[in-house]
Amino acid sequence: MNTRFYNANHIRTPNFNPAIVKQIAEGLGLDFTNEPIEYSIGQEKTTFAPIDLLDYIYAVLHSPAYREKYKEFLKIDFLRVPYPKDADSFWKLVEKGKAIRELHLLESPLIEHRIPQYPIAGTNQMGKIRYEDGKVYINESQYFSNVPHITWEFYISGYQPAQKWLKDRKDRTLNFEDINHYQHIIIALTETARLMKEIDDLGMEW
Repeated sequence: MNTRFYNANHIRTPNFNPAIVKQIAEGLGLDFTNEPIEYSIGQEKTTFAPIDLLDYIYAVLHSPAYREKYKEFLKIDFLRVPYPKDADSFWKLVEKGKAIRELHLLESPLIEHRIPQYPIAGTNQMGKIRYEDGKVYINESQYFSNVPHITWEFYISGYQPAQKWLKDRKDRTLNFEDINHYQHIIIALTETARLMKEIDDLGMEW
């Protein structure tokens, strides 16, 4: 199959190596388009776009198995992402990568679900932070509840967002927007951990 690059003047041009994209497209049996094409439910996809490649890469880089296998290599060199093996596994990873990307941008519909509670009224003054029995205390009496331990300990790029965000606000008084934002961070991290496990459950070989 010949790979077609749709590139009308009004369409953005992706910053991908055309030779690499052509090789991926031929391996997948799909055409590459500069902009995503909408497909109806159940309709077979015959094209993929730059955002699909981004989501595929995002999924691969969030695979715990991939990270473990290449953890030493990743410290000293550029990330090396394997080419997708077939269209079926490609689209499965694209789906997971998209979900994680939207979580990290706080654009996912999951953000509004299962929001951690902040049940105790008070000053909202940041004090001694501690994690205890699924609760993140910001002072002696006020806390965010229903926070999984894996979320509290979760690492991204060498730091723990659930902890760092609070520590960066030492001695501050949290307002409504702060509280709401932290709740969204917690659910985003919780769902990211779940999706990372689902990526490895797909059984991909890196």
